Amino acid sequence: MNQNPIPYIDEDLQALQESARRFAEERIKPGFLERDQTRVLDRALLREMGELGFICPELPEEFGGLGMGTVAAGVIHEEIARADLSFSYLNLLASLNGQILSKYGNPEVVGPWLKKLIAGEAICAIALTEPRGGSDAANLRLKIDRDGDFYVINGEKTSISAADQADIAVVFGRTGTPEDKAHGVTALMVPMNTPGITTNRFDCHGQRAIGRGSIFFENVRVPVSHRLGDENKGFVQVMHGFDFSRALIGLQVLAVARVALEETWEYITQREAFGQPLSAFQGVTHPLAQFDTEVEGARLLCYQGLWLKDRGLPHTAEAGMAKWWGPKLAYDVIHQCLLCYGHGGYDRGVMEQRMRDVLGFQIGDGTAQIMKTIIARVRAGRKFVPA
Repeated sequence: MNQNPIPYIDEDLQALQESARRFAEERIKPGFLERDQTRVLDRALLREMGELGFICPELPEEFGGLGMGTVAAGVIHEEIARADLSFSYLNLLASLNGQILSKYGNPEVVGPWLKKLIAGEAICAIALTEPRGGSDAANLRLKIDRDGDFYVINGEKTSISAADQADIAVVFGRTGTPEDKAHGVTALMVPMNTPGITTNRFDCHGQRAIGRGSIFFENVRVPVSHRLGDENKGFVQVMHGFDFSRALIGLQVLAVARVALEETWEYITQREAFGQPLSAFQGVTHPLAQFDTEVEGARLLCYQGLWLKDRGLPHTAEAGMAKWWGPKLAYDVIHQCLLCYGHGGYDRGVMEQRMRDVLGFQIGDGTAQIMKTIIARVRAGRKFVPA
């Protein structure tokens, strides 16, 4: 087993890593292809993951977490993603939304839901993207109106992961005027069984088990106590949590790239051409050697971002780097690995599905262009990089 020990992972985290890998290999990996074909997630398997402490280990114990820090979350995300990137997206949704709920929610309201998330008994979606645009997330049109002790929601969210499977959703909508942009947006925790909510599911290229779809809100009433953060400041406050999730995404997709490389290195020593193993040809080994180098470097960058976060230090640039570089690199790596397998790689199977699954991360949760703009703003200053 190639654990690739690194300075960020101490003995305790290595033990956690080994435990998570055993679970992933024995319980998650066998259903990898089947879940893609049936587009059905195994809720019992999610609960098993929760019972073992593999969901939101970074959250404080008061909410049911282990208080282990975000590097621990990264270790688990890697191991689950090695077995099934789509299933590991449940870890990502729990970590991202768990941080938002615990930091900005009313403890009496969000507390029971956090315990369900950590136990694997609930799934939380994050509803930000709308039909009018994805990257321009501050230009929201979904309307949230105040009516006494309630908010009334009307509008549509689209391209939402787990839209038709989530039990609750963190929903961003406009409480201010369009001219307020990001400063007129409020975030709410919305139970998905609230009257007036309907959903659908898209027929996506990859990550078909988790799925993406639209959520429609028609006069949906949610108590004011379900607000996350301050009114009109939800977007500005909550979006800081995406630095955390972007580093995790980098680790997830790179974990898929790493296992693809491991399998391909072994394969090219066994497959023969012209009387020699494929590994005898530099045209085969050199691209793999280059990608192996880049994957190791990108992985360290992701852990650097989490390490900085655990110490309360700035990590926005590192998160942006992890998010644009990781998914692009992972796709290119798996593509190269697939080519090494020839027609066997082109058939429907593990390598082909991996490539489909990682592709979506170049789109969702922030495009490469947006990430590079964020990095530029950190380095040069926001006033010098207005857009």
